[in-house]
Amino acid sequence: MIESKLPQVGTTIFTVMSKMASDYGAINLSQGFPGFDCDPHLVALVNKYMKTGHNQYAPMSGVPVFREILAEKTSSVYGVQYDPEEEVTIVSGATEALYAAVTAVVRPGDEVILLEPNYDSYAPAVELNGGMPIYVSLNLPDFSIDWNKVEEAITERTKAIMVNTPHNPGGYVWTKADLDNLAALIQDEEIFVISDEVYEHIVFDGNQHHSLMTHPVLKARTFVCGSFGKTYHVTGWKIGYCLAPKELTREFRKVHQFITFSSATPLQYALAEYLKEPAHYLDLPKFYQIKRDFFCAGLQSTPFKFTPAQGSFFQTVGYGHLSDESDFDLAVRMTQQLGVACIPVSVFYKEKTDHKLIRFCFAKEEDELEQALERLRRLKFE
Repeated sequence: MIESKLPQVGTTIFTVMSKMASDYGAINLSQGFPGFDCDPHLVALVNKYMKTGHNQYAPMSGVPVFREILAEKTSSVYGVQYDPEEEVTIVSGATEALYAAVTAVVRPGDEVILLEPNYDSYAPAVELNGGMPIYVSLNLPDFSIDWNKVEEAITERTKAIMVNTPHNPGGYVWTKADLDNLAALIQDEEIFVISDEVYEHIVFDGNQHHSLMTHPVLKARTFVCGSFGKTYHVTGWKIGYCLAPKELTREFRKVHQFITFSSATPLQYALAEYLKEPAHYLDLPKFYQIKRDFFCAGLQSTPFKFTPAQGSFFQTVGYGHLSDESDFDLAVRMTQQLGVACIPVSVFYKEKTDHKLIRFCFAKEEDELEQALERLRRLKFE
């Protein structure tokens, strides 16, 4: 009998809810993927590079032209320089980037601070490397950070802090003060930061994404992990990246080369060419704000309470004023009876803490969102 390294881990809630949505013919607002296709021009570019023979292994660190244009884009957007040869790595999705970063720095017995609710891949990555997750709960209802609690969680065994902005599932966008607070806590400590910034271009209401790379103290010790899948509506391509100083990248690549070695070659060339047009990512906030506003306007006529998300393509809503029903039971009932699938936010907490919150993905066509809203208006609580 095999002894599980992750005995407490089962099938992810995203798989569970997506399957349930399929089984019951429900509108799937659970798993975080766009309900529309990418730009046909991007597909044509993939075809172009496949036809021109770019079908063998890419370099382990990524196609050079891709790394170079990504470094140029980073400099243009954030005013931060990374050496494309030694500080930019292309990987098979941001989940791999997060795992490789954790593996590069965490040793058995190390502690890693996680801000919960958090994406469900963080803790398993820490545990598989012999580390111990230390959980700090975010403030509700806005999912902001209590920096006093973070300071209290830091010990001599703290090796890293994993952060996420814009935040999934809460939609909180870090402020410059958040960066300053984190920097003040770790500037005199041997602590690394692993920053999940996959929703970097999906921010609303004039908010600005403050990447951790923009703070000099943080840049020197941070692995910035990103995703082209979220930015260009191609989550199935699983193309992500990691930006980190030379010393950190060296160790990151040692791990990466034995996980996937390299990522799909024609996809990298296609994305490199597509990335040359800044409008493809600079117009994203407006594109998704229209969807967020449409969905939130419709939610006004449902019984839920909510504050519009500052970023990401998720909207979290509360129902604790209406019922004591568990969020998991409600999510199942909504899928089976209403035909709308969502994610119970308790799954993002270690102890499955139930704050009576559920998460919807609004990265869908408006007619699909309207159908979901019409069904949500019929939701009843006992």
